[in-house]
Amino acid sequence: MGVSRRLSSLFFIVLLVICANGEDPYRFYTWNVTYGDIYPLGVKQQGILINGQFPGPQIDSVTNDNLIISVFNSLDEPFLLSWNGVQQRRNSWQDGVYGTNCPIPPGKNFTYVLQVKDQIGSYFYFPSLAFHKAAGGYGGFKIASRSVIPVPFPPPAGDFTILAGDWYNRNHTDLKAILDGGSDLPFPDGLVINGRGSNGFTFTVDQGKTYRFRISNVGLTTSINFRIQGHKMLLVEVEGTHSLQNTYDSLDIHLGQSYSVLVTADQPPQDYYIVVSTRFTSQVLSATSILHYSNSGSSVSGPPPGGPTIQIDWSLEQARSLRRNLTASGPRPNPQGSYHYGMINTTRTIRLQNSAPIINGKQRYAVNSVSFIPADTPLKLADYFKISGVFSLGSISDSPTGSGGYLQTSVMAADFRGFAEIVFENPEDTLQSWHIDGHSFFVVG
Repeated sequence: MGVSRRLSSLFFIVLLVICANGEDPYRFYTWNVTYGDIYPLGVKQQGILINGQFPGPQIDSVTNDNLIISVFNSLDEPFLLSWNGVQQRRNSWQDGVYGTNCPIPPGKNFTYVLQVKDQIGSYFYFPSLAFHKAAGGYGGFKIASRSVIPVPFPPPAGDFTILAGDWYNRNHTDLKAILDGGSDLPFPDGLVINGRGSNGFTFTVDQGKTYRFRISNVGLTTSINFRIQGHKMLLVEVEGTHSLQNTYDSLDIHLGQSYSVLVTADQPPQDYYIVVSTRFTSQVLSATSILHYSNSGSSVSGPPPGGPTIQIDWSLEQARSLRRNLTASGPRPNPQGSYHYGMINTTRTIRLQNSAPIINGKQRYAVNSVSFIPADTPLKLADYFKISGVFSLGSISDSPTGSGGYLQTSVMAADFRGFAEIVFENPEDTLQSWHIDGHSFFVVG
């Protein structure tokens, strides 16, 4: 009888251990958003700082972490942050754009509650209202793999974030006024790397070791090319997906894109240029940082290495070389090829055509002739609480209309678990970048 009781007690303890389920880890952030003086291109201007920093603090997280980010708006105007590329699974009201969130009023705060569910990779966050992105307010967002999930390359000796893009010396309100006056944005004044102009930032490496660089284009209007003098780059991740590991001398990075490359410090011990330059522009702008070997015997010398300028075919061929690594684990311990893509039954085809009409004297931008205007009530709230009169489904066409631009709170209906084929059409003479917010997609052509 005593033995039986002991066995029962042991069995009960084992059951308790097996049945105990802990939540995924929580990470807490408190951010104060303020104006402050910054000098990205050597000219004093009013920037948007987060906890006094530009760029803002980096988010370092792990797959499935819960993030609690309390944002205090100390600006004199409403403010929102969006999490570029982070999927908000059944959680789109945390996405930080006008259609899903109420703006944070001046002097108030809002707490974002989001989970980086089943994601890995390199992203960034940015302000989504009123051209605030032109004043800063952005930062890096890293989601590391869980320790039990294999990664298809050895652990690097270090991990660097590079936030690069075009920059204007004019205040964000001045840029907005230019658009409101019916003109397009002027040519940028320069490029910045992590909030600084040329040679304003140094990345220190040890000779013989390999490092991961997470590179994002955080600019407003311009594609950039990224390269490191004398070094090859092994591409290992593209916006949360492990890629086939091709080697590149330079990479085109378009607006909103984020890449991860591995760079081995296998050159003689000295300093080397890290270069970003504009693509598809008549005037080529560039900015540099320094790759510094810890045992360097000399500083950088000579001109930075040149890169491609207006060669569109070169960029397209590079884009075609980017391939998903279907044999590598993603955020889960199984290969990333979850679907037989050739066997998907698409339930709908949507053609989206961009245009740049002048409407009521203002420079606007439209999709299928509709230039979006925000409603007083965020669309997700109106949908959830069934508030009538805020928007109507089908207020934007599934295909180009051929008509002039007009204003509308445009909303397109979709079916849950449906597969839509989306075709992007660009009749403009400038390159366009599209962001399918909060969704995964597969490029077929």
